[in-house]
Amino acid sequence: MSGGEHRDGSGARGPATKTIEMIVAAMIFIIGSVVVYDSYQIGSGWAEDGPQAGYFPFYIGLIICIASVWIFFQTAFGKLAGGGVFVSLRKLRLVLAVLFPAIGFVIATYFIGLYVSAAVFIAAFMRWQGKFSIMRILPVSLVVPVLLFLMFEVWFLVPLPKGPVEALVGY
Repeated sequence: MSGGEHRDGSGARGPATKTIEMIVAAMIFIIGSVVVYDSYQIGSGWAEDGPQAGYFPFYIGLIICIASVWIFFQTAFGKLAGGGVFVSLRKLRLVLAVLFPAIGFVIATYFIGLYVSAAVFIAAFMRWQGKFSIMRILPVSLVVPVLLFLMFEVWFLVPLPKGPVEALVGY
């Protein structure tokens, strides 16, 4: 087992809760640092007419940084640091089986538009995860994007990302 991997009482293997908490604290610190830096760049002081645009975000970012450092060290050296497995590798695989296709959907939306990506995503996911027959997959994977199109583009007049297929039909 590596330094970040742990086994709990039931024998489940996976990343230790302590490791995950420290990683999340570090990520939150990075986010807070970006807020502090950007707020400082646009002006985080007090002007003649009141606070500058970055005044409040600067201090919120500073509070986020201080809190994340506190959590990091409390987790690393505290007596009540979380023990045990954060998530078993078996359950993590289930989460990743949804996460990676969802990331692919977002990337595909950029290149081929939302509606075609949604049809492909729904069809692929129904087949891969649900083991549905083509006779069930086709109506769902075609009707849902059409309903999304009607709802957003026609009724609410909210344009969503389109690709080459929509350009062919004039949208």
